[in-house]
Amino acid sequence: MSALLSRTVSTDSAAPPTAVSDPQGTAAMPVSFEALGRSFSSKAGTHTVLRDVSFDIQAGEIVALLGPSGCGKSTLLRAVAGLDAPSTGTVSIDGTAVSGIDSRCAVAFQEPRLLPWKSIASNVAVGVPSGADAARRRHVVKNLLELVGLSKFAGHRPREISGGMAQRASLARALARNPAVLLLDEPFGALDALTRITMQDLLLDVHAAEPTTVLLVTHDVDEALQLADRIILLGSDGTDTPGCTIVRTVNVPGPRPRDRASSELAGLRSSLLASLGVDGH
Repeated sequence: MSALLSRTVSTDSAAPPTAVSDPQGTAAMPVSFEALGRSFSSKAGTHTVLRDVSFDIQAGEIVALLGPSGCGKSTLLRAVAGLDAPSTGTVSIDGTAVSGIDSRCAVAFQEPRLLPWKSIASNVAVGVPSGADAARRRHVVKNLLELVGLSKFAGHRPREISGGMAQRASLARALARNPAVLLLDEPFGALDALTRITMQDLLLDVHAAEPTTVLLVTHDVDEALQLADRIILLGSDGTDTPGCTIVRTVNVPGPRPRDRASSELAGLRSSLLASLGVDGH
């Protein structure tokens, strides 16, 4: 991401996004799940959260994980980052199996998790890889703060900015790692409705400038329809076999940014809500 914002790329869901790189940067990379399962053991027995999860994410694609609480969305995300290991099956990035914390990934969580004693610029700088020299570190931080609209707040502390600004800083910190894969675990879930829409638009602007591979966990059907190329719906498949798996895959039509009032998206929204057991009317 050293040539940060050096080009703009528009994404059309009808065609696979193309990985973009620069001489010192990291290209977006594909992610693959193959027969992944995750179980947890305790004195009470074994609890299976996920089973037989298999799908591929193309380089530069945005994929949203949708499903009820407890279906394993965040567990899948953690497996990609190497923060957790599958009980069965594999997850790989660019053909290489993930084993342990993977430097090709960056994670942004629902809470900004900024260091309160550091300035916003210094918090973003935390994400810059340790091998970068001071000049490159300053360059990356400056460009990222411009990208997320926080240049005027570079010297502020986290307590001096709003929750939406803090979330923008968190996103900038994740991007500072120059990730091949960006993992977003409900990053806008704690924001008010208007700020949430603003952050969704910002994410699309960031992805257009630097189209990394994105895996997004969300409970918000509208958010998934606005941001994703594909939506993976996790849940019970209606059998007696324990654990959640993929019950539906939706290819979202139309280029981004999408019309929030689209009748086509409204139909998909109702269909997805029905799949989640919610009346869409």
